[in-house]
Amino acid sequence: MSTSPRIQPRQIEAKTIQSHRHATSRAAWNHLCARAAPIGYALLRLVFGAVLFTHGLPKLLRTSHGSMADPMAGSIHLIENVMHLPAAPALAMLVTLLEAIGGVMLAVGLGTRLIALGVAVEMIGISYALGPTWPWIDRGIEYPVLMAFLAAYIAAHGGGRWSLDRLIERKL
Repeated sequence: MSTSPRIQPRQIEAKTIQSHRHATSRAAWNHLCARAAPIGYALLRLVFGAVLFTHGLPKLLRTSHGSMADPMAGSIHLIENVMHLPAAPALAMLVTLLEAIGGVMLAVGLGTRLIALGVAVEMIGISYALGPTWPWIDRGIEYPVLMAFLAAYIAAHGGGRWSLDRLIERKL
């Protein structure tokens, strides 16, 4: 008499069904994620552009933004006195236009790679200039660091399926 348990055909069938259900649900999940990925990426790009726009518009209009009474003057000060770059007012205006107009362009996916690359360079510059003096909390460098990585990701991936870049590409 054998001491090993006998596996009944119904047990084998139940295990096969469970395995099949698991594979089917995993395949369904993977399919759903694949279908949702372009929409998720478009939303990421849209929100990124909107956040960028909210930082550029106050500079453009020379209105207060959060704790900054004059964000354009703050940008000029950063470029001139911290980064020690020439033509600070012109560079500040370039950054302002990149954030305000570029933010809208990123949101709709127009000129995505070029604009995102410019934003990545801007945010890396800010992170480098202010890194030694800014902590990770309370007005820290986490914002420009995160924005730099997101911009680099968007620059690498382009506009995506739901973008004006894609629409223009199809028309050409």
